[in-house]
Amino acid sequence: MFQRDYFMRMIAQMTEAIGQIMNLRRERKQEEALLVIDELLDKQFRLSSKLIRSLSDDDLMKVMSTNGHPDTDQLQAIALLLKQEGLLNAELGREAESFAGYVKSLKLFLRLSILGAEPTLVEPEGEIRDLLDTLRPYELPVPVKRLLMAWHEAEGRYAGVEDVMYELIEDMAMPAGEAAEIYERLLKLEDVELEAGGLPREEILQGLAGLSVEKCEE
Repeated sequence: MFQRDYFMRMIAQMTEAIGQIMNLRRERKQEEALLVIDELLDKQFRLSSKLIRSLSDDDLMKVMSTNGHPDTDQLQAIALLLKQEGLLNAELGREAESFAGYVKSLKLFLRLSILGAEPTLVEPEGEIRDLLDTLRPYELPVPVKRLLMAWHEAEGRYAGVEDVMYELIEDMAMPAGEAAEIYERLLKLEDVELEAGGLPREEILQGLAGLSVEKCEE
């Protein structure tokens, strides 16, 4: 009962805060809206806003866990607030701060989606697609691309896995051997799964052959 009451109270506070932030944005009071986010981060969660911003997404997932189980509701709330913070900083022309907020929000939503978190506050997949669209003009950091690859695989989008994998190879952030291991893992799936995921078995075998050639040339 206590957990449900806490959850319902958090939902109400988040809904009210997002409404307040949107109103302040319409009034062009972005700095005030950022203060609302700061206050909510400080009061709503068991970490300070400064610590939330300084921790990596991986460390944040660990800290916001109990007995190894991430508090996905609170993590969704943090990811949503960081996204709003990115939007406000973008409107203020603070590109670096905006990019950092968007990227951290994206990484948290990707991790939540991979975990199969219930969409209690927002739908993680919809937030991911929105953030990817927003970040389209930018080169995403390698850790984000790796999370994207894991997300595509978890969702059965194997063509997406391959696309990101080759981006990482071009970035010199993934050796051919690791890429070959990914292909070999996908080869264990049924043909119908691979076809549904946009990456037929024949294409995987061609990709593997291409990687073998690359390794020989090295």
